[in-house]
Amino acid sequence: MRLGLYVNLYADRADRPRLADAVEQVRLAEQAGFTWAVLGERHLHPPGYHEAVTSLAYLAAHTDRIGLATAGLIAPVHHPVWLAEALAHIDVLSGGRLTAGFVLGYRPEEFALYGTRPVERVSRFEECLELVTRLWTEEEVSYRGRWHRVEGAFLSPRPHQRPRPRIWNGGRVAAALERTARMCDGWTTSFNETDEDLPKQIEAYRSHPRGPHSLGAEVIVCREGYAAATSQQARTALEGPLRELYDAYGDWKRTSADAARYAQPWDDIVARSVIGSAGQCAERIEQYARMGADGLVLRVQPPGMPQADALRAIEAFGRFTS
Repeated sequence: MRLGLYVNLYADRADRPRLADAVEQVRLAEQAGFTWAVLGERHLHPPGYHEAVTSLAYLAAHTDRIGLATAGLIAPVHHPVWLAEALAHIDVLSGGRLTAGFVLGYRPEEFALYGTRPVERVSRFEECLELVTRLWTEEEVSYRGRWHRVEGAFLSPRPHQRPRPRIWNGGRVAAALERTARMCDGWTTSFNETDEDLPKQIEAYRSHPRGPHSLGAEVIVCREGYAAATSQQARTALEGPLRELYDAYGDWKRTSADAARYAQPWDDIVARSVIGSAGQCAERIEQYARMGADGLVLRVQPPGMPQADALRAIEAFGRFTS
């Protein structure tokens, strides 16, 4: 099973703007055989959150082999030409290690910050991904859409990967699965997608027709993850920081359809996660392989977890990366 490390980019007023902990974790993940370091995008979160695209470039400069992925950038709030150019350059700088993952977004505050509205997000998303894909693969692009117009646009340099970097998309409703199949190359699940729903969601996603330029239909399952000598040690290390993060999600996701899932009992959260002893984690990873997952992205360090605990979990998961 291919594993990804979901990198904790939450900042602390004491260490801004350092990313030393993230670099140490990602370099250890690279040595341990992880396939990807995965970054998310957030705004308006005190005490702060490191910007994702520039953090990708920083990690590219401090690593050699590990893939660099996003899950995901909030496509509707960004100008697609800037996004295409910045991500293409990261792919060039990293020697072809980029996977670009996107999401629709859900926080009204983030849309307002960028001068957009949640009601516009689907049309802006589709325009953004169409333009990014075309700019990555065509010599010259002219486009007139609802939100963006370009004439004779081109990128120089274009991405290192040919024909382009892979594109992922998150989302769990039927329309999101269809859109992912049509416009992207992989689906990233929510961290709170239940094991009961996941097989049906995977089947639904893979039943939709691929777009004409699709590079595949991989399924990347996102999960909380912590491996330790015993299940109790794993739960003790993760429970406090993760509970605080989920309490915060309850507020952030107040306008989202899945907000209630972050208020579930701790045992329910553990049941849909990869948390426990080495044997328990191995079995959980195998379960996801049997469901049809092509990779797992593990969030091992919620905000507040000590760096030493995060490093121990990364090293422990290294045994499952073959």
